[in-house]
Amino acid sequence: MYHLTILIVTGLFMLSVASGMLGLGVAFAAVPFLGFFMTDLVHQVQPLSLILNGVTALFAVFGFARSGLVAWREALMLAGVTTIVAPFGAWLAQYTDQTWLWGIYLLAVTYLAWRMFQKEKPQDATKEPDAPNLQLALLLAVPISILAGLLGVGPGFLLMPALILVGYEAKRAAAINAVAVTPPSFSALIPHLSTMQIDWQLGGVLIVVGAAGAFIGARLTSRFVSGKRLKQLFGVLIVVMTAYKLLQILLG
Repeated sequence: MYHLTILIVTGLFMLSVASGMLGLGVAFAAVPFLGFFMTDLVHQVQPLSLILNGVTALFAVFGFARSGLVAWREALMLAGVTTIVAPFGAWLAQYTDQTWLWGIYLLAVTYLAWRMFQKEKPQDATKEPDAPNLQLALLLAVPISILAGLLGVGPGFLLMPALILVGYEAKRAAAINAVAVTPPSFSALIPHLSTMQIDWQLGGVLIVVGAAGAFIGARLTSRFVSGKRLKQLFGVLIVVMTAYKLLQILLG
């Protein structure tokens, strides 16, 4: 049991560093990872992942804010939308078959990985870059938040590529994303409060480790890393982990 705990804690720390670098919150990686060790997606994995997502996103905000990368106006507007909408998806998860939830999750992370592999269009040095489309970002945040609440992963894993698509530079998108996903991670937890089954001794350790990892990851991106290659490798890792878990469920 001790060795299993060390494995879970070490894995969660590594995932928190990587997700902190992208400003995602760790839930989109924690869901398939914790799914290897916990049997109940809706009552064990999802609520613990949402708590971890909120904590890791918050500490990623601290890391990005120290480098002045957070556009607070855009971030807070997006946070308002995601916080209000996310609980609706979490409520739907209580009445949705777990196999369908894993299937939807697989499709979502496959899309994320595909977006991370897309080549960036070369910029015309003589042309003024277009301003990011905040209105479109706010509109996209609604279905993204519903889907994320349904999956119990927080909206960051889809909101981050959406922000890049509407014109935000990658590091600034990561910083905005970290702010925008912190409150909905906790609001999406509300429908789980009466039914969640969490081992708080293990959960407390994971929260501390996740917070430290996310802060380190955000500082790494802010100071040293472009994040492009990491996003690609991380996207592949999550798709493989999720595909394995889905196959395990279907065959089990």
